[in-house]
Amino acid sequence: MNLQYISDKNGITTSVIIPIQDWEELKRKYSELEEEENQMIDIPDWHKGIIDQRLAEKENNPDSMIDFDQAIDDIEKQL
Repeated sequence: MNLQYISDKNGITTSVIIPIQDWEELKRKYSELEEEENQMIDIPDWHKGIIDQRLAEKENNPDSMIDFDQAIDDIEKQL
């Protein structure tokens, strides 16, 4: 594991950087880490409302949607 330590101006270690591959392996070994990580991600209620509206629009009017690749192609054509 290739850890990086971050220290303050007094030389006291304040943080550790863990490569993402190592973090994913730790989460596989210790499921409580993933549970805690998920709890830290707090989506505001106003944002959840926007997502709910967009999902409802997709469900009620699926033909009004285009996929991501098509959207990118359309944008690139306009450039």
